Amino acid sequence: MSDTEAIFNIINNQREYIGEWLPFVQYTKEVEDTRKFVASMLEGPDKHLSKVYAIMVEDQLIGLISFKDINRVNKNTEIGYWLSQDFQGNGIVTKAVKQLCKMAFEDWEMYRIVIKCAVGNHPSKKIPQKIGFIYEGIERGSILMPDNTFDDLEVYSLLKSDPINY
Repeated sequence: MSDTEAIFNIINNQREYIGEWLPFVQYTKEVEDTRKFVASMLEGPDKHLSKVYAIMVEDQLIGLISFKDINRVNKNTEIGYWLSQDFQGNGIVTKAVKQLCKMAFEDWEMYRIVIKCAVGNHPSKKIPQKIGFIYEGIERGSILMPDNTFDDLEVYSLLKSDPINY
């Protein structure tokens, strides 16, 4: 809960940048909206089938990364992330994704991890490409954007049996 204001401030100060690809930004209008999100993640991560982690540089929160749609029966999950514009291009998210892959494969015994990126979001899709995720194709009309249009998502996957350099 102590990260609520920091999360909100990044979103609020970079609303146009983050909101270009992430529709939740339009619903994050005040600190209370972020507080409700953080509370829901802390109170019932198993209910939401998600686990959210802060991305930190020294003692500063600069973004979030999460496991989404954790499916323990089929041993798969999705990773999602966003990062403050001020810290883009330094390999921070790539390192964080590698850590989550390691956790998913080694600690949770997952077999498959997926990352989905909006077709035009080139910085985001470079991350799974660098790590060795395999491009699977386009998930058409998969995300409702703030302008009320549907965007396509590129789907990348990594299997436990694929080579990965942690």
